[in-house]
Amino acid sequence: MSTVVLLHGAWHGGWAWQRVVPGLRAAGHEVHTPTLTGLSDRAHLLTPQVGLSTHVQDVVALLEAHDAHDVVLVGHSYAGQVVTGVADRIPDRLTRRVYLDAFVGDDGDAAIDLLPPTVAGHYREAVAGPGFGWLVPVRPLERLGVTEQADLDWLTPRLTPHPWLTYTEPLRLTGKGDDVPAVFIECTDWMRVFREHAGRAAERGWPVHEIATGHEAMVTAPDELTALLIEQAR
Repeated sequence: MSTVVLLHGAWHGGWAWQRVVPGLRAAGHEVHTPTLTGLSDRAHLLTPQVGLSTHVQDVVALLEAHDAHDVVLVGHSYAGQVVTGVADRIPDRLTRRVYLDAFVGDDGDAAIDLLPPTVAGHYREAVAGPGFGWLVPVRPLERLGVTEQADLDWLTPRLTPHPWLTYTEPLRLTGKGDDVPAVFIECTDWMRVFREHAGRAAERGWPVHEIATGHEAMVTAPDELTALLIEQAR
């Protein structure tokens, strides 16, 4: 069986995967859901210096501490950047990369430049205003395709501002992670911010799957997502 490591996106924490973890464990997989530095239960570590390289090191350190191998590394949204960075650092520990409605970046790419221009503009305005120049304020969940009141009530109080440097610090890659097989899962029932990245994945020959749900698939379509992840972890 595999070790599955689930990486949350901006504003979230490891708790975001609560509806997915039981199914993966029932299938026999070891599962880790780390919270990245500066977010959620680790918000007390938030500083303007927390960047993409911090989060890559979070995950590298986790896998090395557990001496984990045969790892299926899953990144949601922003965390696609983290998956790519980790694969470049320790490709021998990974068997698969899974990009869940996530950035597919190359060497030199910063996440903010991988967003559609209109969305990137909203981010920059929010950072310059309520973000004090170094935080990305929480985006309205309705724009991410969350519509059920119960889901909104569960998510809203748990979300925390996200460090801006993670969006402006570019990936620095050697190419060592390119040989780790990769899969893309696109969430199609929202504004489809990551449609271009699904296209990038297809151009690279990666399998591309679709889930007809909003961006927060681990919350709004956990059973379908779990089934896809179990398939990737076989």
